Amino acid sequence: MATAKFETPKLKPYPVIPLIAEGAMAHSKPYVASPKIQEAIGFPGELSDGWEQRAVAKMGELLGKYRSLRVYMDACVHCGACSDKCHYFLGTGDPKNMPVARQDLMRAVYRRYFTFAGKHFPKLVGAVDMSREVLDEWWSYYNQCSECRRCSVFCPYGIDTAEVTMAAREIMDSVGHGQKYANEIIGKVHRIGNNLGIPGPALEDTLLGLEEDTLEETGVAVRFPLDVEGAEVLLVTPSADFFSEPHVESLIGYAKVFHAAGISWTLSSKASEAGNFGLFIGNYEQMRNISMRVKEAAQQLGVKRIVVGECGHAWRVAYSFWNTLIGPFDWLDARYPVPQHICEFTHDLIQRGALRFDKSKNDDRIITFHDSCNVARASRMGRVPGGQFVIPREIIKAVANRFHDMAPGTIHESTFCCGGGGGLLTDDLLELRVKGALPRMEALKHVVDDHGVNFMATICAICKAQFSKVLPAYGFDMSMVGGVHQLVSKAIVLGEPNS
Repeated sequence: MATAKFETPKLKPYPVIPLIAEGAMAHSKPYVASPKIQEAIGFPGELSDGWEQRAVAKMGELLGKYRSLRVYMDACVHCGACSDKCHYFLGTGDPKNMPVARQDLMRAVYRRYFTFAGKHFPKLVGAVDMSREVLDEWWSYYNQCSECRRCSVFCPYGIDTAEVTMAAREIMDSVGHGQKYANEIIGKVHRIGNNLGIPGPALEDTLLGLEEDTLEETGVAVRFPLDVEGAEVLLVTPSADFFSEPHVESLIGYAKVFHAAGISWTLSSKASEAGNFGLFIGNYEQMRNISMRVKEAAQQLGVKRIVVGECGHAWRVAYSFWNTLIGPFDWLDARYPVPQHICEFTHDLIQRGALRFDKSKNDDRIITFHDSCNVARASRMGRVPGGQFVIPREIIKAVANRFHDMAPGTIHESTFCCGGGGGLLTDDLLELRVKGALPRMEALKHVVDDHGVNFMATICAICKAQFSKVLPAYGFDMSMVGGVHQLVSKAIVLGEPNS
């Protein structure tokens, strides 16, 4: 189905809080998952009689399980600190994309069923019954949240809108109203082992092709091993790295780093996917099942270390959840962090002088860096606070001569989302994705105009895919986005040809 026409927001010389445009994005809704997709991952196939009561019961279950959710429902004082922090509000002007307003869609139902005032005086406290009208609003606006958590940085009470969104999506899934894009991908992981549904033989052929291409490029026999028992490192990376542009350039960079350092490594056909869409729908059982594939593959192959590739939400799940989902990791080499990000891995080798680079190979690029949300605000990297900001930038500076950061307030923990995260990277939400990218595009334009930046590096597969799609809408070349290890790949010195 063709996307309805919409107007791309104009880039402004400085950020402007938009005028309120009530209902501007009420029409934005993703496709609903079919009963087949829903049932394949253990959810009801579709709405049926009594779904309202089941939705309220699920909310009660989540309130009991996650104390934080109840705190978030009770703590908000509507101070407005978050109102202009969401990239979707800044790009659309729809007031229900203010984080506080999006939270209130659930808070109104919470008050009706779980507070004294809401049970007895609902109109006085804005409490509402769970109904199809409410569900439709949830469906629209909880699918206009990329769970980026920027609003939480500015909230004086630390309310995490992402957790509210995750709860809303889990409630909707539990009654048979799930999102086609996210749930179909989860099903592919369970059946095949990766988000894109690449079967083992096709993956093997792809890796052999990359070996041939890299040999032709460098004259060096760089391997892309699969299912090698006894390898030191299991690399788990987003499946987009296997063939999509520009993602595959980073995979080639990883392989060159392993080769140059003389460290044995392997991919796994059982767990070839780092991404974990269970996070996006807020379902911890799905997160655990997807993560368990990684643990089982690592144990079967007998590796000593697990390294995660350039994928923002994969790193968040690995860093923040693996310890409780699939830990402990006492069977891995205790000398190394578990998990370890590929940037940590490469940075450590750089610090030890184990890699050589010709920085001039990247002289055609004037580079900036986009901090991906789930790396910036939901994880760490290295042994010091803020390492997730420092390490990627130090790698870039080690392999390239020209680097310029975007403006303060648009990077580090205040970074703007790419606009396509949180399970929204689907063309049925293209208007939302384009408009949600506005704040990042404005920050990018400043360094393009001031410093001639022509390449934006990032360490997230979703960011790369999103920017490739939306950069042209704002007059930029889609090829100006790529990975940090794409830069590493171009500058690394592998030794003499045919060695």
